[in-house]
Amino acid sequence: MSVAKKEFKKVTTHVLQEMKRTGEKISMLTAYDYTMAKIVDNGGIDVILVGDSASNVMHGHETTLPITLSQMIDHAAAVVRAVDRALVVVDLPFGTYQGNSKEALNSAIRIMKESGAHAVKLEGGKEVKESIERILTAGIPVMGHLGLMPQSIYKFGTYNVRAKEEEEADKLIEDALILEKSGCFALVLEKIPANLAEKVSKSVTIPVIGIGAGGGVDGQVLVTHDMMGMTHEFSPRFLRRYLNLYTEMTEAVKHYVSDIKSKDFPNSNEQY
Repeated sequence: MSVAKKEFKKVTTHVLQEMKRTGEKISMLTAYDYTMAKIVDNGGIDVILVGDSASNVMHGHETTLPITLSQMIDHAAAVVRAVDRALVVVDLPFGTYQGNSKEALNSAIRIMKESGAHAVKLEGGKEVKESIERILTAGIPVMGHLGLMPQSIYKFGTYNVRAKEEEEADKLIEDALILEKSGCFALVLEKIPANLAEKVSKSVTIPVIGIGAGGGVDGQVLVTHDMMGMTHEFSPRFLRRYLNLYTEMTEAVKHYVSDIKSKDFPNSNEQY
């Protein structure tokens, strides 16, 4: 049975908890700049993630590791200026929270003060528990992230599905419970078996948002540039493309170039 969408003037962490309680699915997309964030927010998205995927999408890096805290803050500030309704969550980039809870707190404070964002997200379970708890002492909401963790790509050595084996699956469930107990308001599960993700979602009271984790969770997130078809090299099974902007935009540029070369642009109605 489908659940009607309830209109919220402003999405907050409390609203997400209420959505899980009532069975309304949570929608989440990425944005890294003002223009895209304005479009996504106007489309009615619940959560906008200023993801460290900006390292790949906006800066052309092979992994998420090179992006800096200052760059993430710049992206987040632009997004926040565009948004009226969505909850804005910002990834803590690699090297700003692992193994040092004081640095984690300072990084989170910088993001909140300098960008105006509403929450931060970080990867990991038991090993980042201290960082999560320290960030929460400042009243900063924290979203967790388990499963495939792109910041640990060199440790895993592959972007394949995680937690297919019992031992890793058991640890993931344990970590999810640790994140909930530590105070995370929500959790992202990336690229894990659908039955495991559903089990996690039923095991915790906080919202669980999936990417490549099946439909048994409380919401879904995709990278907007992938979903819009602006990128074309990346085609995992979980990605549904709603547009093919790469082709359409390329053709538009070609048309523009052709019109200039043929002296068709500008015409008499397009000048002063």
